[in-house]
Amino acid sequence: MGNQWRFTDFYSEPETVKRSEAWSKLRQLNIDLNMPWLCVGDFNEITRQEEKLEGVERSHNQMQLFRDVIDECGFMDLGYVGPKFTWARRFENGRSIWERLDRGLANNEWFLKFPGAQVHHLQCNSSYHCPLLIVLAPLDIPQRKKPFRFEEMWLSNPSCGEVVRTEWDSTVGSNLSNEILRELLRKAEFEAQVRGENHRVRELKKEIDVLMDREATMWAQRSRLLWAGQGDKNTKYFHSRATKRFRKNQIRGIRDEMDDCKTEPGEIAAVLTGYY
Repeated sequence: MGNQWRFTDFYSEPETVKRSEAWSKLRQLNIDLNMPWLCVGDFNEITRQEEKLEGVERSHNQMQLFRDVIDECGFMDLGYVGPKFTWARRFENGRSIWERLDRGLANNEWFLKFPGAQVHHLQCNSSYHCPLLIVLAPLDIPQRKKPFRFEEMWLSNPSCGEVVRTEWDSTVGSNLSNEILRELLRKAEFEAQVRGENHRVRELKKEIDVLMDREATMWAQRSRLLWAGQGDKNTKYFHSRATKRFRKNQIRGIRDEMDDCKTEPGEIAAVLTGYY
């Protein structure tokens, strides 16, 4: 069992009165097997008031029950890279509530196996929760990027110019629009947390939804997969392709003036989707 470790994808009770049942399950899991343990998911609870913005303050006793089970299981919080909050509820009157409900917890044995592990909070436009991405590989060794080189021999092909022009027009424009909208959304989220007004956030999310639907239609048509139905964006094929691509990348980044992390491609060891 030297190389084995345990992973738990955890979802706590959404109803406060039943949450003690969820903590009892964690305690039982801690007793059943003594080995390196990573527990990630939606705990539907915070550990301190600073993990919540707007709305009614969380009960001290309620938070203490969560802190108690973390201590009893020997868990340590993996921390995070990216936005501070993982869950947001935006109301039509412009008000919003933000909380850090999703997190990664691990015992000391697991930390010793993966000392460079990090949790990344990713953007998501289709859920109240943001996806969590767990990076197991160490990030202290910079990866040298392979430079792009233009081969002069391509110019001898009469169709070279047309191929470049077609590809540029069909993909770059939409990719740039997507990047711009997501950057605007990131800034709008920060401003909404400061000002307490979310109308701009809701508008940008609608624009991103429209753009994503258009891109999904374009790539589904290009893939020429007859079994991929119109509008089906949740097939095992596309999930596996996305996961394989993620595993070839590495996340690196620095925090900007809004305490967010700007990332670049890197090596990823595990991907967790958002919780609905």
